[in-house]
Amino acid sequence: MTRMKAPAEAAAAREEPRYTSIEICAGAGGQAVGLHQAGFGHLALVEIDKHAVETLELNIQDHEVWAWERENCDILATDVKEFNPFEDLKKRAEPLKPGELDLLAGGVPCPPFSHAGKQLGKDDERDLFPRMLELVDILKPRAVMIENVRGIKDPKFALYRDWITAKLEGGYFLGDDGEFVDEQGLGYKVCKWEVLEASDFGVPQLRPRAILVAFRSDVIEDLKYEWPTATHEDPVSVADSLEATMRERYEQPYFKGAHKTRAKAAFNRWLTTARQRDNELKGKGGGIAPTLVGGSKKHGGADLGPNRAKAAWKQLGVSGMGVANDIETCKVKQTEERDLFGPDGPMLTVRQAAIIQGFPSEWEFTGGKTAQYRQVGNAFPPPVAKAVGQSIIEVLKAADERDRNGN
Repeated sequence: MTRMKAPAEAAAAREEPRYTSIEICAGAGGQAVGLHQAGFGHLALVEIDKHAVETLELNIQDHEVWAWERENCDILATDVKEFNPFEDLKKRAEPLKPGELDLLAGGVPCPPFSHAGKQLGKDDERDLFPRMLELVDILKPRAVMIENVRGIKDPKFALYRDWITAKLEGGYFLGDDGEFVDEQGLGYKVCKWEVLEASDFGVPQLRPRAILVAFRSDVIEDLKYEWPTATHEDPVSVADSLEATMRERYEQPYFKGAHKTRAKAAFNRWLTTARQRDNELKGKGGGIAPTLVGGSKKHGGADLGPNRAKAAWKQLGVSGMGVANDIETCKVKQTEERDLFGPDGPMLTVRQAAIIQGFPSEWEFTGGKTAQYRQVGNAFPPPVAKAVGQSIIEVLKAADERDRNGN
């Protein structure tokens, strides 16, 4: 288990949230964290991976900022196809009613649309867009947020996107038989379906994500939805993000003793390389990381991605050939030669990978090192989820005010 120190502000218990959400395909909580920070209270987090479920349970039990969820949020270790929102929410005093939920969110599986895969789209058995739309029909939430990889916006998926939009809004789409189909729709308006770059929101990583935001027609009505704008004019670099933790990894166990000289030299070499790369790319994206890839259970141990990603990491002074042990494990198992003193530089720990994804320092991960890294690598960066969540809440607030005033 990777455990991080909780910040002082985490001590304050959270008040009852004004807006509620349910998230499917919750993973290790990247989107859940961001939406929580935006102001949503989660009624359910649905996830099938046992390690990710344990991560969600651990954090909600451990941290006071999740006190409301501790009493009100069901963490459901189940296939989303089996999820019944009217029967599976056990912590509610009364069953959830259609139209009562404020937000249904989900990062549906990316492999069907990822450039790293075969891009089978709707023909991939892992495609959960249809199930997401079924849940929209069942729950009738006020807002919908769906996250996926940039590949979903490729021209080859234009007809599939048309189908998804038609299912939500109504209208025509081209069917598999080449004939146009008139879809009645679910009564929603798709306000935006575009790509957000994580580095625009303080995440030190090149990680574009395609986000669909839709509102029930009676909610959006005469209101205008504003797409999130960048919170950072200049990207946050890997050097700035990792300097403190990288120094800790070298200094705490090795700045005194037999490894003293080489540990100081190795740390300085990494920092110089990372800062040099940052300076070279000023105004061109900065020295940010390539996209972290979590991989799948079908493959072996974790590393930092394909060859091009490893080459990019090498330019930042980091070896992408694997994931390092944490400080204590490295010291006990004596893996410093591999973890810290390799010819291409240090490997990242799970904690450092979580920093690259934008997780808060107090968030913890369960399972073995590879399982932890996969949870991190497959996550949706919390700062991006927070920005989208805040943009959704602005519309919900405006709708509430309009309805109160009878306008």
